[in-house]
Formats: sequence, C-alpha cells, structure tokens
Amino acid sequence: MAHVEHSSRDGAKVGLLGRRTECALLDRMISAARTGESSTLVVHGPPGVGKSALLDYATRAATDLRVLHAVGIESEMELAFATLHQVCVPLLERLKNLPQPQCAALETVFGIRAGPPPDRFLVGTAVLGLLSEASEKHPLLCLVDDAQWMDRVSAQILGFVARRLPAESVALIFGAREGPQDLLGLPELEISGLGTTDAHTLLDSVTHTRLDQDIRDRLVAETKGNPLALLELPRGLTVTQLAGGFGLLTGDTRPGLVEQGFLSRIEALPDETRQLLLIAAAEPVGDPGLVWAAADRLGLTPRTALAGGTDGLASFDIRVTFRHPLVRSAVYRSATEEDRRAVHLALAEATDPQADPDRRAWHLASATAGPDESVAAELERSADRAQARGGLAAAAAFLQRSLALTGDTSRRAERAVAAADISLRAGDLDAAHRFVDIADQYARSEFHRARTQLVRSHLTFAARLNQEAPPLLLTAAQRLEPFDEGLARETYLIAWGTSALVAADADSLLAVSRAMRALPATTGTPQALDLVIEACALLGTEGRAAAVPALRRAVTALADLPASDVLKWGWVANGLSAAAWDDRAMRSMYGRAVEVVRTAGALSELPFCLASLGLATTWTGDFTAAASIVEEADVVAAATGIPLAPHVELRLSALRGRGAEAEALIATTIEQAGASGQLTGVAAAHWAAAVLYNGLARYDQAMPAAKIGSRIAELWVSAWVLPELVEAAARIGEDEVARDALERLTEAAGPCDTDWAQGILARCRALLSTGAPADRLHRRAIERLGRTPLRPELARAHLLYGEWLRRDRQRSDARGHLRTAYEMFASIGMEAFAERARRELLATGETARKRTIEASSSDELTPQEKQIASLVQDGFSNPEVGSRLFLSPRTVEWHLRKIFTKLSITSRRQLRDVLPRAGYEATSE
Repeated sequence: MAHVEHSSRDGAKVGLLGRRTECALLDRMISAARTGESSTLVVHGPPGVGKSALLDYATRAATDLRVLHAVGIESEMELAFATLHQVCVPLLERLKNLPQPQCAALETVFGIRAGPPPDRFLVGTAVLGLLSEASEKHPLLCLVDDAQWMDRVSAQILGFVARRLPAESVALIFGAREGPQDLLGLPELEISGLGTTDAHTLLDSVTHTRLDQDIRDRLVAETKGNPLALLELPRGLTVTQLAGGFGLLTGDTRPGLVEQGFLSRIEALPDETRQLLLIAAAEPVGDPGLVWAAADRLGLTPRTALAGGTDGLASFDIRVTFRHPLVRSAVYRSATEEDRRAVHLALAEATDPQADPDRRAWHLASATAGPDESVAAELERSADRAQARGGLAAAAAFLQRSLALTGDTSRRAERAVAAADISLRAGDLDAAHRFVDIADQYARSEFHRARTQLVRSHLTFAARLNQEAPPLLLTAAQRLEPFDEGLARETYLIAWGTSALVAADADSLLAVSRAMRALPATTGTPQALDLVIEACALLGTEGRAAAVPALRRAVTALADLPASDVLKWGWVANGLSAAAWDDRAMRSMYGRAVEVVRTAGALSELPFCLASLGLATTWTGDFTAAASIVEEADVVAAATGIPLAPHVELRLSALRGRGAEAEALIATTIEQAGASGQLTGVAAAHWAAAVLYNGLARYDQAMPAAKIGSRIAELWVSAWVLPELVEAAARIGEDEVARDALERLTEAAGPCDTDWAQGILARCRALLSTGAPADRLHRRAIERLGRTPLRPELARAHLLYGEWLRRDRQRSDARGHLRTAYEMFASIGMEAFAERARRELLATGETARKRTIEASSSDELTPQEKQIASLVQDGFSNPEVGSRLFLSPRTVEWHLRKIFTKLSITSRRQLRDVLPRAGYEATSE
C-alpha cells in the first residue's frame, strides 16, 4: 500500500490508493471510540500488502486519541508477555488505580515485583482494567503490528481482552500475515493486492522512466498488486534494466524477493552502518541505550556509523525503528554467522544481568557457536523463572535453546523431555511432539526412554482422548517403577484416570486397577496419593461397595492437597468425590482445581477441570454460572486444540428442556465423539437425551437412550443415567427394565451414605413401590435431597411424589408438591419439567396460569447479562462483578444499562422486583 510520503514523478504526493473501504472502516472504529464504544479488528494479508500502512493511516486519523503501539518480534515469540509489555508500558503509571490483585498480577509478570505466577485470566482482567482506566479521559487506539509474531501468552491475553471491550473507549487493531490462533473469532479484514488501475498509478509514482506497456503490465501482474513489491523492487535498477524488464519478478511475490530490494540498499551502506543496523535488528526492544552500549563494545560511534545516514532504512530516535519489518529480517539474515554472534555477545554484555537476566541469556545463547554447559544452565534457570511467572511456552523455548547448547547426551535427553512436558502442560501439543521426538533420539538409559514414553502417552491422550492412551500409560508406569517409584505411582493413577474417563473397556480399567493393587505398600503414614491409589484400585477391582471406606479416606485427604499434586494428578483424584456421591466435596475440589490450574497456566488441563466444575454446577441448578464456565472452557479448548466433548452444554440443554436445540447437540456429539472413540462423550449425550425426554414426558424415547448410556463401561455417567432409566421404564410399564436399572443403581449408590445417593435411590425405589412403602420412600427422597443444594433433583422428587399422589387419588396433597415442583423448575429454568408439572396440576383440578420461562422479561437477557444481573441482585459492586466475570467495571456498567433498558427499570434496586426467584401463579377450583 502506498504511503503519503512517497512522491510521484512530478512531485505530487500519492496517498493510500484503492483502500477507501478499509480506511472508512478504520474511521468508523476511531469515531466509535470517541463516543465510548469499543471495537476490534484483525487486519491480515501477505507480506508487503499494506497492513502496516493501514495501521499508519489509523494513527494519523486518530489525532485526538492516545495511541499505543506494539510490534510482534519473531525473535521474541517465546518470551512470555513480550508483546503485552510493549502495550502496557506507557500505562504503567496507572497500575496503582487498579484493584490490588490486578495490580500485583501485572507487576509480577512484568518483573516489577517478585511473587508466585498469577492467574492468566487475572492478568487478562488487569490488562482490560488498565485499558479501561486509561481510556477514561482520552479514547485509546491500540495497534499491534506483525501480530503473527506475538508470543503465545500475549496473544491469548490480548485475544481475551479484545472479546471483552464493548463498553470501553478503545479501538484495538491487529496487523498480521495470518491471524494467530488466539485471535480466531475476532472481526477480520483481509487485505489483498491493489487493483490494476491503482497498481499502475503506484508504479508510475516510483519509476522515473517511461516503461513499455507490456513491461508495466507484467510488473503489476507478477507482483499481484503487492504495494511493497511495486515500491521497492524498482529501487536500484537502472533505466535500462527497468525498460528491458530485467528487474521483474519471475514468479509469485515472496518476502525473500521483497527483502532482496532492501538488501541491495543495505549492501550499499558503509560497513559500520551495516553493523549498527545488525545490532538494532538483533535487539528486539528498540532500546537506543542498549543498542549504543553494544555498539560501543564493537568500537562503533554515532559519528562514524551514521555519518552517511541509513538510506531511510532505520531511524535512531527515542526508539530504534526500521522502515519495515522486512528490513529487519533482511539485515539480520544477510549477515554472516560470525557477525551475528559478535553482535549478540555485545548485546549480552550490555544487558544488566540483574534487571533482565533472561534476555541476557537469550543473547548469550545466540552468541554461542557450539556446546556450552554454562550458557545452557543459565537458559535452564531462565526456563525456571519463566515457568514461575506462568510462561510455560517461554520456559519450553529456553529449554530448547539450552538443549541446542548441551553436549552431554544424558543432559540433552533430560532437557528435551522437560521441554516436551512443559509444552504439553502449556497446551502447545505440536511443540510437545517435536521435543519428545528429540528426547527419543537422545535417550540412552531405560529411565530416560521410560520418561519419554510417559510424555508421549500424555500427548496421545490430550490429542485424541480415546482408548489409545491407557495401555501406553500403563506400560510407561511399569517401565518407570524400578527407577522412580513416586513417578511410577503417579503414572499408574493417571493411567487409571484416562481409562475411566474415556471408558475404554472394562478390561483396560481392570488391568490398571490390578497393577495398582500389586504395588508395594508404602511405609509410614499413608499420603494422599497412597489413599487415592488404594481407593481407585478397589473401585476398579472390587466395586463400589468394597471401595467406599477407602473413597471416604481419600476424599478427606484431598481437601488439603498441595497445588503441585493438584497439577500432576488432581484431575483424577477429584473424581473420587463423585464416585462417592459426595456433592459438597465434588464442588469444592473441582473449584479449587480450576483455581490452581488457572494460576499455573496449565492450559492443557484447564478444559477438563472446567468441564468437571461445570457439571458439578449444573447439579445445583445454577445454569447461569454453568453457562459462564462453558464459555471459558470453549475458549481454552479452542486455544489448545483439545477435542473435549461438550459435557456441560449437553447437561444444560437437557435440563433446560429446549427440544430442538438439545436434540441437535446430542446428535452431533454422538456422531463426533463416537467417531473419535471418546465414549464418555457418547455416554454424556445419551444421558442428556434421557433427561430431555423424561422432562418432555416422552418416556418411550428416554428409555432406549438411558439404556445405551448406562451400558457404557464408565464409572460416573453410567451410574447417573440409571435414575433416568428407572423413571422412563416405570412410566411405560417396562417393570423388568426398571428393576434391573434399580438393582444396578443400588450397587452404585447404596454403599454411599450421602443425602445425594440415598435421596436419588429412595426416589427411584418409590417409582417401583405401591401403597404405604411408596409414600415413605417419596417422603424420604424429599427429606434427603432437601438437605442438599441439588435443586433440580429435589424438584423432581416433589414432581414424582405429586404425580404418585394424584394417581392415588390424593389430589389435595398432590397439589402442594406439584406446585412446589413447578415453582422450583420455573425459577431454575427447567422449562420441560416445569410444563410437565403444570399439566399435572391441571389434572388435579387446579387452574394453573402458564407463566413459562419464555414469558418472563428476564429471558430477553443474554446469559452474560443474566449472570451480571444475578450478581448485582446479590449486592456486588461493578468492580466486584467485573473481577468475578473478567470484565472491566465500565463494561459491567454498559451491560447494566442494556439490562435496565430490556427490563424497563432504572435502578439496581428494581432488579429484585423484576427478577424474582420463582414464577408461579395458580388458583384452586
């Protein structure tokens, strides 16, 4: 894209040619920021097509906005928070205005203070708050060029921020060759080459001779209208070369060919000037003090190095900048290896080892030609520091560099497997595969080979979530046992967890369970890991009844599990609370696991923990909170590429009872999860179908779905679907099917003396009883479930009791329970069950005026608006709501204004009146 500073042959300025639509879009974004509205745009296209020029246009158009600039730098892609640091540095004086946890989070990741690695989502909220705070007085334009080279953490956080900016006076624009994975889903603008007429005009502006028409047409055609190619390739060519076409491209426009145009200008510069440009290219921050300090070590001075200027290729001012990113790459790639190493060594010597030890280590590594254990060890320490800040991807990059400088074979294997493990935990599965291949190559001992197999087995599980991983993990555990008993025991447990989770087959779970039971007993007081292994082994070999005492001991021990163990095997152990039907421990343990995993930045495990917490939340009937968890889990799963089935969405859609919506999701999940061998997802889909059809009173469809779900070899969903099978079969007279399901449910829940287990069991037994025993069982179900926060299950107990009473001709008593059920279903949002209860009320002779969820004014609200309204109802302030939902206070206020408008109210206090907890109206005949 042409810049206004380029002049044509007659001296006239040439503006942005052919970009009226693009410029108009940027103008609208800037205008919106002036009026308090935010917008985001990812401008993408091939090198030289004019993305940077569009960002420059936005800068010139935003004369009254504060402009923040950042540039993704290829050499900094593995340095966590590098691009984010560029964005935030001009605003750091406003950190003190943020809530203390957010302020501390940013200070920690930017090295201003020491501390444990902050929650990645807290960092995102802090950046959002910082931008919101800065835009209070002056709207902001935030530009990130070369976004394809952002470090992964910065891309994740800026993507997070971009999705939560509706009410800030901020325009956020990314320029990228290809949109980074973490920016997917944001508004995009693809930039292509100029049209023929505009391309000819631009070419004419920089050629000083009359070209043959055929030559001109070929130039435009072969550059495909790429503005940078049209501007730069004619430079340095003689009139004869241009006229004869000797300087034309011979194929597709490629960055290397555009760089060649810059390279010819670089080569024409004096040696000292080229060396100074090389220092600037190797120093990614653009710090003139650091550049000149390194130059001094190489004997360069401003007087000699800049005596003849840089031909406009670079500017040395308050910040060192290049004319175009391709100039930087042309300078660096054209230098000899010897010159590059000399420059990096000078930069390392000029870098303060106390203030910036990691960047110094990075330069030292680039300055080192061969193996150097001292530099490799320094890089390993940098990896430890990066990991402590939550930069797992950066830690992996430091270990990779460390690996390249490691001469000792055993150390190479150790560092490679460590890099693979960290990359896996960070959610970068491709990098983990590369590192584990290197570890395989250099592993010489059986122990190193076993550790490599362990990481590869984890990778198999994370990438496919199917039956392949359990036997691989079992083998890895057996190989590790002679060398590291603790790691072997953890691996056995993870093998058990993967087998149970993917529902591989009964034999697989049995084999792992037997291997765990054969482990030698530990000496001294059993630790949490020992108790968990004992419980899992008993559960897999002897069944639930035999395992219950061990399950209780393990659940108790897990209450104080160290964060390090939560990260390693906590996701397996937490499932024991569900196996023991302990709903309180389940919610507590899953909630803590999410907190620990978030804080550590272990994105590969976060989707599993969020899914577990989301399911636990649906049991309480808090659909708004569960939907919020779903949204977060989707973002993380998309970022990591982990193909987790939509367990929580399935559960939510089924309980809400919206038939068409739920059926589509169920069918898609069965097809996709079945094809990938993720049988837990298949079980969850059939469970959802059974719940949905029971709510709709379509029992003939609920029963076959529940049958399939209950027969999949899985420890949790297969038990939870049994009450649906009992209910559906009992309602259509399939007593034999119902009694078989009840017998299996008794085996699964009977040994667990919790209100959840015994309440569900009593409710199901009542369905197959008559007379006084049935009445006692219904009452016991209501009593036991009434002690829990499991509102959907309690409401269903009232519904079933009311239905039984009506059929037993106790209409008056039936009305009370049916009315209670209806009110509870309506307040929770269980539409199908609410309608089923309403029809039963009508059958008792009571006139029930239907007040469905759809008729409520609150249903006009989006899930996020409902969540905000609920928190405001509970007395939380805007900053407190924002902190919980990862939004800025201004965004919360913006949503509140929309909520007030939809509900026709004007104050927070009125929310209590228009959003009541229940919605039942009835009159008796």
